[in-house]
Amino acid sequence: MSYPRTYDAAPLILPYEDRWPRIADTAFVAPGAVIVGDVEIGAESSVWFNCTVRGDEQSVRIGAGTNLQDGTVVHVNSKVQGTIIGDSVTIGHMAMIHACTLEDWAYVGMSAVILDGAVVESRAMLAAGALLTPGKVVKSGELWAGRPAKFMRRIEPEEWARFSATAGNYTARGRRYRERMADLGAGETPRARIGSG
Repeated sequence: MSYPRTYDAAPLILPYEDRWPRIADTAFVAPGAVIVGDVEIGAESSVWFNCTVRGDEQSVRIGAGTNLQDGTVVHVNSKVQGTIIGDSVTIGHMAMIHACTLEDWAYVGMSAVILDGAVVESRAMLAAGALLTPGKVVKSGELWAGRPAKFMRRIEPEEWARFSATAGNYTARGRRYRERMADLGAGETPRARIGSG
């Protein structure tokens, strides 16, 4: 059996009105991801397969070293606020991030939903499958879970050491994917049109 040696795949990068996404040269955006409008993605962040990041009516800001795992959706509130995602944030597969703030080193579990005006502070964790309702704040060092999400307990230092390693692992993995796909002739994100950093 033979396998293709080249790939013709690239993320879909689109403007909204006159606003193009701005993606750092060292970020990895996987084939199948869709990035639209007023979106900034920082250095060595990774946006994985089938993610959608829509900065249409408001902005989306994603810091450095952050990972949006497969199938995650990031959107804004068209009339009120955008979405701010800090540095070294981990967002698990299939999460829904809507018009909220995730501070540096926040950790969001798989399939979690975060709604308008909510905040996950630095080094706080929202568990897999949780629903963080509008305006709620997960304080630094806290673990919240449930639908609706509620405070469960403080995060132990040894637990946080494991969780925080995820961001670095995804940064390294994104770098390997970016390099390997370039070797295989994968479609390049049109960075010259959308900016760099």
